[in-house]
Amino acid sequence: MTSASAALPQQPGRTKAFLRLVMIEHSVFALPFAYIAALTAMYEWDENIHWGRLFLVTVAMVGLRTFAMAANRIIDREIDARNPRTAHRELVTGAMSVRHAWTGALVALAVFLGAAALLNPLCLALAPVAVIPMVVYPYGKRFTNFPQAILGLAQAMGPVGGWLAITGSWSWDAVVLGLAVGVWIGGFDLIYACQDVDTDREIGVKSVPARFGIPAAIWGARACHTVTTALFVWYALLTGAGAFFWLGLLIVAGAFVYEHTIVRPNDLTRLNRAFFSVNGFIGIALFVCALLDLLVRGLTV
Repeated sequence: MTSASAALPQQPGRTKAFLRLVMIEHSVFALPFAYIAALTAMYEWDENIHWGRLFLVTVAMVGLRTFAMAANRIIDREIDARNPRTAHRELVTGAMSVRHAWTGALVALAVFLGAAALLNPLCLALAPVAVIPMVVYPYGKRFTNFPQAILGLAQAMGPVGGWLAITGSWSWDAVVLGLAVGVWIGGFDLIYACQDVDTDREIGVKSVPARFGIPAAIWGARACHTVTTALFVWYALLTGAGAFFWLGLLIVAGAFVYEHTIVRPNDLTRLNRAFFSVNGFIGIALFVCALLDLLVRGLTV
């Protein structure tokens, strides 16, 4: 058996390890909001769903998020190795080499830039602006106590990009939706960071919980999600949303209340349920309600 043929069976393993590395399933957090922006833009443009553009929005979002996660894991691999919670990650255990992780990241970046180029010139011109905070974020925990703000800025670009992909022009409506998403994700990352307080303080990683304590982080997350709800309401008013979208906002508000009921400063045992289950549900629920609303208002499939 040649060395080349012996290496062939390893490729699927590397692919699987890379997909685990970037946690591809977590695209559910941001992707629905890019769809909401894109579909609303289509409704305002000509009331038709343009499936080709929606596909390119999907490719661009997944490509950029994959690049961001891979870059995050590469940059943070030494920190991850010192944290018991993250010591099992692929770059720490050796299941994925740094070289292969960079290869996957650069392929994902090329996919994102290619999709942006196929959408319109403005998307391509602004693509580097979307990439910058994705790379800055993992370094944020080294120089600021508020890295969640950088993460929020990065995530806010999804809805803005979704709208630009359809119209090729700027929209403040999309900015409001993007801010809502950014504040939302920044808020639940405050909760998520609470589980690493002791380790972060020991190894010098900066965060709101590490600097100000878990109670302050939880209250900060509550404030963020209150602001998020207000921004969603503002977006609904700006776009003339109908009954189904408002129903979605009621569901989201209820999910926020539930999330902050099960996570308390002195009880983080259900943190993962709040982070993964509740926040995944929020994105999907609001997207479904927004889609139904647009279809009822006249969006044609």
